[in-house]
Amino acid sequence: MPIGVVVKRQPGVTRWAKYAWKATSILPGAGDAHWRELRREGDVVEFHAGTATLELFGAETEAYVHGLGAQVPCLYVIMRQMPGTPEAPFEILLVTASPYEAQDYCDTGEELVEKVAMTPGIEAWVREFVELFHEDEEFVKRRRHRERVDKVEDGIGDPRIGGVGDVYASPALQRRRMQ
Repeated sequence: MPIGVVVKRQPGVTRWAKYAWKATSILPGAGDAHWRELRREGDVVEFHAGTATLELFGAETEAYVHGLGAQVPCLYVIMRQMPGTPEAPFEILLVTASPYEAQDYCDTGEELVEKVAMTPGIEAWVREFVELFHEDEEFVKRRRHRERVDKVEDGIGDPRIGGVGDVYASPALQRRRMQ
């Protein structure tokens, strides 16, 4: 599904950043756009920054269930800064419904990840996909192998390395070394 991304530019609050950029909303089914101005109120400008394809994958339904369980289900917009292009400062890399995938992009620190509320239509579409393809995985606890309890442990130290000062040597090993 094509998703248009609306990005708001407002004046920065510090002297180090001239502008603050934030993805604020989405446009489901939007056509192609490249930083088209949508609205201007004083110094605050909203742009249709670009359109990305929202894809859902059957292997990621657990992540979608987690995202839909939030108080406000959201999509995640991943943007990468494009230095040297003031008219298009960010490239829209991805729009995803998976909070796990968004977390992976947050870990790198190279991309800007913004959380944007799903529209009711997109939320219904994602829920329908999850109902069709999600299968709960049953938790299986691993069992330890039966370990022999009749073994005699003679310390952690290596018997080939002699020395009275071996702190890992058991008392029995120390007596053998003394003899």
